[in-house]
Formats: sequence, structure tokens, C-alpha cells
Amino acid sequence: MEIVNPILPGFNPDPSILRVGGDYFIATSTFEWFPGVQIHHSKDLVNWKLIAHPLNRTSQLNMAGNPNSCGIWAPCLSYNNGTFYLIYTDVKTFRGIFKDSHNYLVTTKDIFGDWSEPVYLNSSGFDPSLFHDDNGRKWLVNMQWDHRKNHNPFNGILLQEYSEKEKKLVGPVKNIFKGTGIQLVEGPHLYKKDGYYYLLTAEGGTVLRHSVTMSRSKNIDGPYEVDPANPILTSFYNPALELQRAGHASLVETQNKEWYMVHLCGRHIPSRGRCTMGRETAIQKMEWTNDGWIRLEGGGNEPKVLVPAPKLPEHKWEKADSRNDFNSDKLDINFQFLRVKLDENSYSLSERPGYLRIKGRESLSSHHTQSLIARRQQSFFYTAETKMEFEPDTFQQMAGLICIYDNRNFYYLNVTWDEKLGKCIDIMTNINGNADFPLDEKIKLNVKDDIYLRLTVDYDKLRLFYSINGTDWIRIGKDFDYSTLSDEFEEGGGDAHFTGSFVGMCCQDISGMQKPADFDYFEYREREGMFKS
Repeated sequence: MEIVNPILPGFNPDPSILRVGGDYFIATSTFEWFPGVQIHHSKDLVNWKLIAHPLNRTSQLNMAGNPNSCGIWAPCLSYNNGTFYLIYTDVKTFRGIFKDSHNYLVTTKDIFGDWSEPVYLNSSGFDPSLFHDDNGRKWLVNMQWDHRKNHNPFNGILLQEYSEKEKKLVGPVKNIFKGTGIQLVEGPHLYKKDGYYYLLTAEGGTVLRHSVTMSRSKNIDGPYEVDPANPILTSFYNPALELQRAGHASLVETQNKEWYMVHLCGRHIPSRGRCTMGRETAIQKMEWTNDGWIRLEGGGNEPKVLVPAPKLPEHKWEKADSRNDFNSDKLDINFQFLRVKLDENSYSLSERPGYLRIKGRESLSSHHTQSLIARRQQSFFYTAETKMEFEPDTFQQMAGLICIYDNRNFYYLNVTWDEKLGKCIDIMTNINGNADFPLDEKIKLNVKDDIYLRLTVDYDKLRLFYSINGTDWIRIGKDFDYSTLSDEFEEGGGDAHFTGSFVGMCCQDISGMQKPADFDYFEYREREGMFKS
């Protein structure tokens, strides 16, 4: 049996993997999407299931006002003496010379249940990771950010002890590793094997030169000897690889003494060099050398799409339904909000049973309270569809189906109101922060018409449709360039950087009257490639 990469398709970066008995868990970054942190579960490293968003209360995570691509960076999941530990960063400032990055710890006895209130740790840098030594002591490592002129901003990896009794960091802070010549050292994780402390790090930045590097020491505080074969994983030297941007890794040992490494990667749209699904999670089989270094099985340092599976029984999960009919009192686990937890003032599954009612709140430009409910794109080819009831009475009210990277980059097929037409269909686009309404004429609707909205994505082609009866579909607008919903599109330009494309439903009421839209269903259906030039 083989593992097919990526194992967590769609926006799932910065993986931290953990084994407890025969269960494997991976935590990944969610940035400005709420609830925070995704946790997937597997029993065979082949088949994975999304089981939790542990940061699901405002007291644990409040990202109101956070800039794009801030929020949850690089969580670390660990386990010790019956307790699960989750370390995470809430980044408040990204652009400019400063990084306001606040690091916290939450715990639980049940990874499928609720997590504790957060313990504040520090703000010296991002990518914190907790290491449980075999002598009972616990240590935090994180990269340090240096804003000073003529200083390397990635100033090395800091080490400090964590006191579980006092619930705080204690003792001296020491910079234990400055990185290699690749530079931009971050993403640290500590491991202990055969008398050595191994420090796994990411370097090269999270774009094309991204890499995994390793060093080791007999003492936890160094000095650390650099692996002579670094980088032990990278895509940088082979632009033909399907898995690009390989880096930011985490190691796990199976119950049968096999070793695997999970890492982030990106898959480009052919010929476009853009990753609309953002950074995803892949896995590689590893082996230890006689001189105590870890290597990709089979040699080399390039990520593979097909990887030998471990010697474990196959465990498949029940396939998730592609259609949500909103008959439950909870949203599907794949749905997330932007920045804040939405309450009854923003949506309801009970006010009209069998419908998701979304109440119009702030505009799509807001960094505070948007009534937007969406899920990740996880295939280059998919169809999304919904049926909606909405009766706007001002142009400041709109609702519909949206493909969104962030509030500077989205495509929005919506129902709104016009002084001449009344209720109508319109398209709004925002590309690199430049808003447009590409329809020459909006499409008039009857006041009581239900409306079906559909979109299809084929690599970089986005096509929009509507229907009155759900059977006869009418194409609206042109082919849109879906590749703009990627971090490469705005790299070095605006403030996009780290996430991936989402698709979902939203409602705005800039008048403040909170006009609701009722969604009868939402369907996200992945397809085989149907791209035609």
C-alpha cells in the first residue's frame, strides 16, 4: 500500500504530528480563520479525518482586527502523562518591521473534547514548540524576531523552561541555534534519540527555497552540530516536482519503529506558478543512518508524491457527504468563519429549521464581523452550489456564493437590489484590492424568486451560473482568473501571503438592518479534471 501526497489537501500548512498509542494526529495552521487550528486523525498514516478545531471560544482566540494572514501560525501538538498540549501563536502584526506574536498553551485530557483556557507564554517570536524531556522537564523553543536595522530578523531559536506547576516560563532564555547558510530559521521542534537532542527547523522562507534542516547536540542548550547533508528536504533545486515549497516539518515514530516526516508543500496550477489551495500537508518515509542522521528513505532530499505506507492495518473513514442540508443544530466541521466566532446575531440553524440563516453584517472589507461561512478548496476541480432566499430592499444588502482568498482577493456572485431593476443578480470581484463589477447589466429577478447559484473551478478557470428552478442553468459573466486567489499572486504586493482559497456563503447589510438570507443547502463536489482551454 502507498500513501498519496498531499495527505491533507487544501490549505493545511505547518503540520505538527503526534502519535498516542495507535492513533495519529496532525495539527495545522488556520491563520485568520475561526475556529483556530485544524486537527486531523489517522490510524494508518494513509487515511485522515478532520476531527476538531480546538480553539473554538473567544476566550481562547479573538482575532477581531487581525490583518490578513495573521492569527494562528504554526501550532505544536504534544502529549505527556495523559495530557494533550497545544502551543499556538496569535500574530497581531505582520507587515512592517515588527511582528507582534503572542504565544499560548492550552491542554486537554480528551483530544476530541474541549480544551482549557489559554496560558500566556511569551511574545518574542513565532513558531513555538513544547518538548517534554524524559527527565520530566519541559522546554519551549521558538524563533526570535529582531526588528533592528542591519540585524537578521530571523535571529535564531530561543530555549526556555516551562513550569507546569507555575504555568509559566521560568529560568534563563538562551539562543541555541542561529540557523544555517540557507537562513530564515524558524519552525523548531526538539526530539531526543540515542543520547542526542535533535533540533528540526525550517529555513529559506515558505516560498520556493523552503527547506527542512537538522542539527543535534548532547546538551539541550547546545552547541548544536549541523547535519552535513542539509537541507534534508527541499523542492528548491527541481522546479519540475509536483510538490513544491517543501519545508516546515515534524517527525513521528510508528508503533513498529518506522519513522515518517510530515511537511508543508504547495501544488502549482500548471503553467501559472500559483497555488490556489495554499500550502498543504504531505508525508515522507524516513530512515536513520549509522552515524545518527535522518534521511528520506531511498536517498535524496526531494519530496515524493507516492510514499510507502507503514506496516499498519488499513483504516478507512466513512466518506463525508458533499451536500449540507442544514438539518443539524451544528455547522459541518469543514466550515469556518473569518477572525471571530459568529453568534446568533450573525447566523442561525434554528430560526428556520432546515435552513442556514445568515444575517447581514459588515462588508467584505471588514476585519471584524463578517457574516461569512466557508470551507477550503481541496481539489483543482470542483463545483459549489446553493439555493438561497433573499429579499433585499437596498443596494447596501447583498448575499450569495463567494470564492475568497482574503478581503483583497475574491469573486462574489450575489443577489442585491438596484433602484431601476429592484431585486437582481450581480458579480463583484476584488483583485489585488481593486474592486470591480464586471457585468454590463445586472440580471433582474422577480421579488419572490428563489435563486440557485453555482460555480465551477477548473485549475485557473472560474465560471459562474444561476438558475430559477434548479434544473436550467444560465452562464453569467466571463471566465474569471481563479489563480488570483493565491499567495503567489500578491507576493510582495499587498498583505496576502499564507492562506488558500475558500468557497462558501455570505451576507452583508451595510445599512445595519441585518437583513437575513436563508440558504436551503450548500454542496461542495470535487470532480475529475474538466479543464478546456
